[in-house]
Amino acid sequence: MKIQKIAVILSMMAAGTASAEGISEQDVIDAQTAWGDGIVAIASAHATGGDYVERAREHIETLYAYGDGAVMFKPTLAAEDQFRESFDEALSYFVGTEGSEDTGFAIKGWTNVRFESNGIFTTDDAAIAMGNYFFTGPDGAETKVEYSFGYVTDDEGNLLINLHHSSLPYDPS
Repeated sequence: MKIQKIAVILSMMAAGTASAEGISEQDVIDAQTAWGDGIVAIASAHATGGDYVERAREHIETLYAYGDGAVMFKPTLAAEDQFRESFDEALSYFVGTEGSEDTGFAIKGWTNVRFESNGIFTTDDAAIAMGNYFFTGPDGAETKVEYSFGYVTDDEGNLLINLHHSSLPYDPS
């Protein structure tokens, strides 16, 4: 019985769901990994001629709380449309829209995303993480970006992003 409970908890964590005990730090780390893997999958689909727009739709539907409540999304490379309150605005940022500032952040050829959290705060049904994430480009060079992510759980216990703010590090020059 104890082994079965452990297996259920591990499978829930792997799927990005919170346990009955609330959201754990590992749940947030798993959600960060899923987000990074999703960005790489979108880039890969784009590079190989796949349906990268559909992959981006799945990424947003699976990982963001659009449709479940308000999402506060401030992308790194957004100046004209700084805040992406809707699903379609987030999709535009990830895959690009002709005639807008959106050139498709997720289709830049990223091969890896890794997170270095400065801190992770969790409660029973919400979490916040802040730190740096690093995007590896096709040439192997890393781009450092600062992030803050907020998470809530849906009715099934899935961790969903309701706050996503990122920016390039301060450059004093």
